[in-house]
Order: sequence, then structure tokens, then C-alpha cells
Amino acid sequence: MDTWNLSGRRPTQVVHGIGGLAKWLTHQEGRTLTLLADPAVADSETVDRITACAAWADRSVERIVPDGPGTLESVTALAERLRTSELVVAVGGGTLLDQTKLAVLTSAAPVVRDRLAAGGRSGLVLLPAEAAPAVPVVTVPTTVGTGSELSGGACLAGPRGKRLVLGNGLQPDVAVLDPVATRTLPAELLAEGVFEVFFRTAGMYVGDPRDLPTEDAFTLTLLQRLTTLGAELAAVRRSGRGAGDALRLEIARLSGISHGPGFNTGRDPAACKGWYLANELSTGLGLRKMTAAAAVLPPLWRRIAEGDTHWGSVPRLHRLWQAVTSAHRPALPEDPVDGIGALLDTWLIGRDVEADAERTELIARSTLRAWGDGLPTLGALTLADVRRVLDEAVRQPHLDLELDLEPA
Repeated sequence: MDTWNLSGRRPTQVVHGIGGLAKWLTHQEGRTLTLLADPAVADSETVDRITACAAWADRSVERIVPDGPGTLESVTALAERLRTSELVVAVGGGTLLDQTKLAVLTSAAPVVRDRLAAGGRSGLVLLPAEAAPAVPVVTVPTTVGTGSELSGGACLAGPRGKRLVLGNGLQPDVAVLDPVATRTLPAELLAEGVFEVFFRTAGMYVGDPRDLPTEDAFTLTLLQRLTTLGAELAAVRRSGRGAGDALRLEIARLSGISHGPGFNTGRDPAACKGWYLANELSTGLGLRKMTAAAAVLPPLWRRIAEGDTHWGSVPRLHRLWQAVTSAHRPALPEDPVDGIGALLDTWLIGRDVEADAERTELIARSTLRAWGDGLPTLGALTLADVRRVLDEAVRQPHLDLELDLEPA
């Protein structure tokens, strides 16, 4: 999640269609292209097309299929393999893209590894502004939602969960968007990708009480478009049909666009408090990130609706929800707390999370340790605040058992 508006590198150039990569390659100095492919797409049409573009541009290709989990160790190992690369193209989901960006930067600036390896409880790692990659980086996303292909951020897996790494040097040079790259993406993950962009964008808008007329207008327009696409995708899934190329490409475009400075310039960079809770909940229970986010969002919005300004702004929550309901068909409840639950159910986003009280308490404490208690990410939120949201987000299994045992 890159919402810290880092600057220093020019914005990522977006190329629509893999074929457009061929012309770009002819203007690059390197003669060898290092192609990093996620194992799931190593033999895909996407990789074949990129290889053909390289041949057309008279570039040789070295293929690497990283199998590391995106930890410091796997990033360091990949950085060693990339030390002599002239140009890097990464094809895969957010984890592969994040690992590539971190490895390329680490191979060029050893100080990056030192910063990543440094101890400390904070889940946020800020890289030196002067650290820059030595070679161009091209990203070709095969999933949607994270927007890693256009962002200056990356997630790094570790023993205490994922850390958020931000730095100017993580900004890719080129992002290639092509519907062929997402043709094998399951419809369920495509829907979660739509929700991920919605979750991140809405969180930034509601979490900062300041009115920013231009950025607010852009954000509400983006959320309305996401709402329309989410409803369209849900209808496609219910009909049993697959999402077409045009729909997948539009979702992919919004995934990257949401990281643009036009949406978050001037905002509190840590406004999306739900991201930090969802990150720890998904890690603590071994869940997909968007399952955790979907469980967290209704109780978090309830805290806002009740007037707890540490979580966000009531007027902005209602303004956002009016924009969403105006764009969604079928109609949604007017109350944002009831409405967000209905939207998640309509979009077929799973949010049934189960954990006992002890596990939930441990997750609440890990959340505060990594992101709060004096750190700017959770600000003034306390353990009790975090615990209250998580207690409502998860279901305790023994309580359901007790209810089942009650006499008729």
C-alpha cells in the first residue's frame, strides 16, 4: 500500500498492450533482458509474448522463475542473481512484483538490505531517498488490487508478518497492462482485487478529516467507477460466465491509477487504519488479505459512525457512501455500516473469520506493537480501540457451539 506520496522519480510509464513493449525496448541500452516470471505463469502466453517482443527488439532473454516467499533471505538471493542484469521485466502477482522491486534496489544499493534487516518493532520501513535502481524495471501484473506495478511500495514477509517498505527507488519505470495477463486469474480473486482498491481508496478518503476539493472529487469518481465494475463483475460471476478482457483491463487500470498523486496529495499518509488491522489479522490467522479486510471494514465503519474520530470522519463516510449507493445496482442500504456488509455480500467477498478470544487478543497486541503505541501509522488508537474492532470482526467458535447445545 503506497499512500505516502513519495517523490524523486518520474511517474511510471504505462504501456497498454504487451506489443507496446517492443518499441520501448529499442530505446534501452541493455542488450539482455532478465525475465522474472511467477511459477504460476512461467509457461504462459504472457511470457511468450514478452519473449517475442524481446526478439523483435534484438534483445536476448534470461529467464528466472523465483520461488522464494518474499522474505529478506529470498530478496537477498534474488538481488545477487540480478547484480549483472541490464534490464528487468517482472511478470506475476503482487508478491513477485514486490520481491523484484526490492531485489533490484538491493542489488544497486547495499544500504537497502541494511535497512530491511534492521530490527525494531515498526511494521513500516522507509528506505533512503537516494537509493535508486541501477537498471530499468518493467512490471507486468497478472493479478489486480495491489497496484504494485505502479507504486513506490512493497511488502516484505518476515517472522512477525508482512512489513510495508516505501522508497523512491521502488517506483517501476514501466508498467505493462494487457488483458491476456489476467486471463487465468480466478473470478474470486478478481473480485477481491476490486475490493482491495475500494478498501484502500475509501480508507484514505474517510480516514483523513480534511476536505481536499480536487482530490476528493477524483476519489469519489474512482470509487463510483469501482462500484459499477464490482457490481458488473458480481453479475457475471452469478451467471456462470467469465469476466471478459475489457472488464479485466478496466479493473487493472483502476488498480494502478488509485496510487496516483491526484488522489492522495495532501492527505495523512497513514489514514487507512484498516489496512494495518487487516495485515495483522490475515497474518495471524493465515487468511487471504481481503478476507481479513472484509471482516474488519464493517466494525471499523461502525466506530466511525459512532463518532470515534480516531478511525475517521463521519461526514466523509456518509459522503462516500452516497457516492457508492448512487452507482450501485441493485440498491444498497442507505446506512453505510449496514450498506458495506450488503455490498460485500453482493460482490461475493468472503468475510467469515473465526478465532478464539486468546488468538484475537494476540493479534490485537501484535497490531499495536507493529503499527501503534507511539508510531504514526495508528496514531492515538489504543489497544482497547484495536481490540474492539477485531472482536467484532471475528467469530468465536465456542460461542456457536454453546448456542447449538441449548435445549429447544
